[in-house]
Amino acid sequence: LVLAANIDPYFRGYLNAVLNNDTVGVEEAWFQTLALGNGLTIKGGRFRSGIGYQNEQHPHAWDFATNNLMYETLFGEGYGNDGLQLRWVAPTDLFTELGTEIGRGSNFPGTDRNANGVGSYALYGHIGGDVGDSHSWRGGVSYLSTRAADRSGMLADFGGTQVDTSFDGDSRTWMADFVWKWAPHGNPNVNNFKFA
Repeated sequence: LVLAANIDPYFRGYLNAVLNNDTVGVEEAWFQTLALGNGLTIKGGRFRSGIGYQNEQHPHAWDFATNNLMYETLFGEGYGNDGLQLRWVAPTDLFTELGTEIGRGSNFPGTDRNANGVGSYALYGHIGGDVGDSHSWRGGVSYLSTRAADRSGMLADFGGTQVDTSFDGDSRTWMADFVWKWAPHGNPNVNNFKFA
């Protein structure tokens, strides 16, 4: 169930809820400013992080049935958080976006530490542009830092025996992303190609 609307001229809201048997799970529920000006926006609530290229996309928007290998390995379907996000899009011909996020950090690679304060933060920057009327590109770098307390896991050792693991500490993830898109005259409905 997805509900999205402008609340007034200053804010918009979004809710993405999963209805499963007799339970309701909230994937995303956030508000975002519309009128700060100067390319600034603030988002607050539960949202998918702006790190990388594909992380903000829900599974129904993926190009394949599964996530790409790096996102799958690091975050499963993607990294989400409860927190605040600040984004700035520069007023330049070259698309330039900078963003930062703070949050609880309770999702993997962090854990719910049952403590007040910031459990994760992210920084990212993206640049991109058009090449003619049929090509476009975007590249970026991202950094995610989270804290884990008693994060449990299970691995197989060299003999194939399952081994329980536990981790306490900080997890830091650096990411670089690049995508090149082609569509005749910018219309992807008939033909298109994406290299990411």
